[in-house]
Amino acid sequence: MAIEFNPSRGATLGVEWELQLVDTRTRRLRQDAREVLAAMPELSEGPRPKAMHELMQSQVEIITDVCHTAAEAVRDLEKSIDRLRSVVTPRGMALACTGTHPISDWRDAEYAPVQRYTELVEDLQWLAWRIQTFGVHVHVGVRERDKVIPIVNALAAYLPHFLALTASSPYWGGQDTGLASSRAIVFGALPTAGPPHLLADWAEFEEYMDTLIRAGTIKSIKEVWWDVRPHPDFGTIEIRMFDGIPTMREVGMVVALSQSLVQQFDQQLDRGYKLPTPAAWVVRDNKWRATRHGLDAIVVTDDRGTTAPIRDVLYELQRELEPVAERLGCAEELSVIGDVLERGCSSERQRAILADGGTLEEVVDATITELAEDRFVTSRRQDGGTGHAGT
Repeated sequence: MAIEFNPSRGATLGVEWELQLVDTRTRRLRQDAREVLAAMPELSEGPRPKAMHELMQSQVEIITDVCHTAAEAVRDLEKSIDRLRSVVTPRGMALACTGTHPISDWRDAEYAPVQRYTELVEDLQWLAWRIQTFGVHVHVGVRERDKVIPIVNALAAYLPHFLALTASSPYWGGQDTGLASSRAIVFGALPTAGPPHLLADWAEFEEYMDTLIRAGTIKSIKEVWWDVRPHPDFGTIEIRMFDGIPTMREVGMVVALSQSLVQQFDQQLDRGYKLPTPAAWVVRDNKWRATRHGLDAIVVTDDRGTTAPIRDVLYELQRELEPVAERLGCAEELSVIGDVLERGCSSERQRAILADGGTLEEVVDATITELAEDRFVTSRRQDGGTGHAGT
């Protein structure tokens, strides 16, 4: 089966951000996406909508146009957020984004009225019933089809980096899971999710997709939800490893990180370098380490089993990518990595609120504040009684 790849003009960007609709009185998720989207047809209708349904009615996904810099993508998202907030606030809702909602129960969720989601639920049953999870997906354009698989393989080594920086789902149904990212487990349980298969080239990718379709495992390649995957229609590589991200600053950070890595690998291929492909066991093991421990993970750094703290690895990665980020105009966004290393990823910030004597309802308040004010909240006192919830 031939799969056409529509090349991009350089490392262009597209971002998909799945947002929670939170009731400001109960702090639980509201299943009102249909009403919200209907109230802003200028964003939710047309051939290329900028706000869409996701699987559950508790979430609205906002989508950028094709952008060229991280700053441009952030401005695009800010416009959609402002419009979305103008619709939800009068209806007694607020916006937030973490990989899971700390207190809502997945059994209370309602599915979006979309045919493909109905078919997905029928096919996957319990695996789909509980996907009340939230993430951020970043698309980065690639100029040549034959570069895609080598770059996907190389990016597989960075799954723990992506997840440790954004781990934001320690709580599931009101319980501390002991994980930094319960979302990685819930979504990763889908039969075609998880780390990308490490393939040799585009021809092998085509043959593998054809085999899955012949076997009836998938109906189209869009049903392969790898953590990093080719997106032939858009001419991009899509990085899907990020947990739900609560602040715009952190969204800009992961956009800059994604674009810088893809651009660096693209340039290395132009210079005739062979990109490294990590061993499959290292990819799986490191993903688990970041899922369990977040920024406290000790990750495997080579096929021989050498290890290092992910914080140190991320610090070095930021320094390595700074020249690339400067050329791309996203050095400021990339520098937020340092802030996250200092203040903690979202799962750490959420747990700090409970350690400070707070409640899970106050954790929800903090995530609302973080999105509304684009700042990190690490204590119940720091929230400052903003009145975003419970007033």
